[in-house]
Amino acid sequence: MSRKIRLGAFLPGAGQHVAAWRHPDANAGGRLSIEYYTQLAQTAERGLFDAYFLADGLAANFGGNISSALSDKGASFEPVTLFAALSTATKNIGFIATASSTYEAPYQLARKFASLDHISHGRAGWNVVTSAGDATAKNFGLEHQLDHADRYEKANEFVDVVKKLWDSWEDDAFLADKESGVYFDASKVHAPHHKGQHYSVDGVLNVQRPPQGYPVIVQAGQSEPGKELAARTAEVVFTAQQSLEDAQAFYRDLKGRLAKYGRSADELKIMPGVSAYVAKTEEEAKAKYQELSDLIHPEAGLALLSGLSGGEVDLSQYDLDGPFPELPKTQGIVSRQQMMVDIAKKHNFTIRQLYQWVAGARGHWTIIGTPTQIADQLQLWFENEAADGFNVLPPVLPGSLDDFVDLVIPELQSRGLFRTEYEGKTLRENLGLARPENQYVAKEKQAKAA
Repeated sequence: MSRKIRLGAFLPGAGQHVAAWRHPDANAGGRLSIEYYTQLAQTAERGLFDAYFLADGLAANFGGNISSALSDKGASFEPVTLFAALSTATKNIGFIATASSTYEAPYQLARKFASLDHISHGRAGWNVVTSAGDATAKNFGLEHQLDHADRYEKANEFVDVVKKLWDSWEDDAFLADKESGVYFDASKVHAPHHKGQHYSVDGVLNVQRPPQGYPVIVQAGQSEPGKELAARTAEVVFTAQQSLEDAQAFYRDLKGRLAKYGRSADELKIMPGVSAYVAKTEEEAKAKYQELSDLIHPEAGLALLSGLSGGEVDLSQYDLDGPFPELPKTQGIVSRQQMMVDIAKKHNFTIRQLYQWVAGARGHWTIIGTPTQIADQLQLWFENEAADGFNVLPPVLPGSLDDFVDLVIPELQSRGLFRTEYEGKTLRENLGLARPENQYVAKEKQAKAA
């Protein structure tokens, strides 16, 4: 079977663009409508997307009452709760929910995602985040966020503990034998008894092993600690790249780190974010882009840039049409802040020009054109060691998702680059990822073979 493009759909509220909610066709109040999210999920499934992905935050980062750069994280559903509901209205599409390794407990998170995997019949994924920003820290009894390095140190142990909990029960541990009265095989139960540097978790998880073994583990960090965490633990990586050359460098770097963890290149799918403005003519596509750009309020633009630094940088003190200033080092979203600085330097942008550039996709790749032009660009990256697929970020919803499904998907299919039907029933099967063996069973096999 020839290699196929994998596609995630990032579908927050009114859309990815910072001014999406102001668009005349946007559903500005849809973020608390289960009917609206069901419509989006079913459209993405009609387009045969691998997964519906949602970012999430643990603070109401509005940036004032103007159109917010972080509005998709400001007043919306908790994603696992939402996806449990959406899974009952769909059959094939996966659901990748964001949850924090800094502010959640391993046992709680393991139970929540195991439950989602059972409810969805094996379509759950966990996007591991370490949660930057002092605003979040203050909601959990801290004055300041943990240092970047400390957050990733905790995250590494956190992921290991969660996997131990998911492996508490072997796949065939539950017998439910009515005749004998034996409900489960006690020899197939494994308490983690974990005592580490950051976490102590003793007992077994009170949910049996997920249908996928583990929900698919996703990561998006691009800093050095983030890339190491991804190379060791992630199965899908969402990344923000602006050019083919940068995407190739990231792809080769991350894939090149896998071998030291005993992993092969096909065990990790790298999916850059892409925001596509597509129409039947290039002129129409450009008009769609300009229409949204004209709706950006300056306060929203500044809030967007501040959000990319984890809320630590205030650019309101500078002239919007003056040169982009030197920024202090922060403990926030280190990779995104550096990307913001790099874009400004590369294009010699003012602050206003930078937020207009970034607003459409918040640092991700933006492409504008006809279905053929969009597909050409995606194919170029896919076939030249820059991507295994893409996380599609529609600028405004629901219209931009409909455009991608109705115009771009058929063009990719006609080139043999994208599926015409789902390959499997679980998210792992559709992504081409193996189901992990229970680690306790694997150890027992190794011991017997020794």
